[in-house]
Amino acid sequence: MELASFDDLLTAARQQPEPQRLLFVFARVELPENATAAQRERFERREGGTISPCLCVDKAPHEIAGFAALKAESATTGQEWDMVFVGSLDGRGGIAPSADEAAQPLRFMVNAINDGRVSDFAAFDREGQVLRFT
Repeated sequence: MELASFDDLLTAARQQPEPQRLLFVFARVELPENATAAQRERFERREGGTISPCLCVDKAPHEIAGFAALKAESATTGQEWDMVFVGSLDGRGGIAPSADEAAQPLRFMVNAINDGRVSDFAAFDREGQVLRFT
């Protein structure tokens, strides 16, 4: 499914045959250590940098009113972020995955993002707009 907005993601998650648990990894874009002049220039144009996860949370789709509510909740942590990556876990037999079951997949998401493997996840900027990585 092609996502046009965060609301599309919530709608899709709520319509799945099995209950879902959404996994969120918030990340900052930072200038790499020992950056070259070219890297600094690209970073200044917001075309480059290092993606660094800074905050993780899991939620059932019905626990999220929309992107504005998720953004407001994230502000209470004091963590600054530039983008959020979203994955999901399927439930089984009509039972949604628990927060405990989400812990390891969240660690896997963080590792994948740290390794630059971001295309497996939906991604949104601070305004809830879909991000595409090329």
